[in-house]
Amino acid sequence: MTIAEKQQHLAAKLSGLKSAQDRLAYVVRQGRAAPPLEAAFRTEAFRVEGCLAKVWFVAEFAGGRCQFRADSESAVVKGIALLLCEFYSGQSPREIVETSPAFLKDFGITQHLTPNRRNSLGRIWERIRGFASAHLEQ
Repeated sequence: MTIAEKQQHLAAKLSGLKSAQDRLAYVVRQGRAAPPLEAAFRTEAFRVEGCLAKVWFVAEFAGGRCQFRADSESAVVKGIALLLCEFYSGQSPREIVETSPAFLKDFGITQHLTPNRRNSLGRIWERIRGFASAHLEQ
């Protein structure tokens, strides 16, 4: 699935929810339902610095595509991290670098986050974009 198709699919899913609070609640439910990262990845080596809640991020590159996984102690942050990881996983570095997660604002996801959680969203996006940028020529 292309990143444009993923964006349309996610937009349709989020649009089906009545309010911004319902959409954020959906993200939180996704975070609570997702299994945790393996203990080997819940270490300082994979920790995202600058986030109030502990967040761990794993990036891999194979076959010209990026794969991302994340976990957090906070269900809200974990849900947002997973949303970003799922959205960008399986895409080429070029597609990732060229596609901002700014469209989430249209669904009220970012507006209902505390400043600390918005910061976490930004930090995770920086990690995704940085990893993709480092693999542009591969």
